[in-house]
Order: sequence, then structure tokens, then C-alpha cells
Amino acid sequence: MQEITGLELSPKKVEYLKFLLKKGGLVKTTDISTELHVDPSTSTKTITDLSESGYVDHVPYRGVQLTEMGKQYAEFFVNRHNILSLMLTHYGLSSEESCAEVSRFEALVSKNAIDRICGSMGHPTVGVCGKIKHISCGSL
Repeated sequence: MQEITGLELSPKKVEYLKFLLKKGGLVKTTDISTELHVDPSTSTKTITDLSESGYVDHVPYRGVQLTEMGKQYAEFFVNRHNILSLMLTHYGLSSEESCAEVSRFEALVSKNAIDRICGSMGHPTVGVCGKIKHISCGSL
């Protein structure tokens, strides 16, 4: 697997992988379109791109699921969100505010920056948005 930089995918593609991780298993493309508020043709194109890049397996008319590589990336993206959200609560934002704020910029933050932020916070295991696995703090 290639080394994760955290900047490989567009913010929208990051959302696809995070949603697929949350759902687990085979997910219908219509469910993806509905959840992410995109046209079915848009989700099909994005899924095709993710499939061609090795992040997902797509079985037409059946659904989509993460590959092992896609799962590792999705787990990093979830951890990145959780670490950044926790960081913002240290600066006075509520849990809800920090989660919403991070959702606007998280896809632009590199793994290197996340590793440093995570280390400076003492490698927390629980964030305001969920558990933090230390796959994102220097072990990938």
C-alpha cells in the first residue's frame, strides 16, 4: 500500500470512504447518494473513480464496499477528524462547533500535521466525535 499523506483524495471522496466505513459491508449506491446529498450519476462516477484507484470494490447493481486499502484510509480520515475536533475544543469551541468546523477543512490537513498535533496532545484515545485509534499517530 502507498504511504498515506492525508491529501490523496478530494474532500468529497473522503466523505464517501468515511460513510462506507461507518456503514460497513456492502452499501447500495442509492444509499450513498441519499446520505451525501448527491445525484446518483455523481455518486456512480465518484465510486468508479474510487474503484479504479483501489479504494473500493464496486459490484454494479449490488453495491460498494471498502477494499483493505480503502478501509485503512477511511480509518485515518475518521481519526483525523476526531483529533482535529478534540484540538478545537481546547480553544473554546463546543463539541458540536468543533465537529462542524473541522468538517469544513479536515481534508486539507496532512498526515504529518495530524501526527504532530496528536503527539502534542499526548496521543489521546477519545475525542469529542469518537474514539481515536493511533493508526494516524506515526504508525502508518
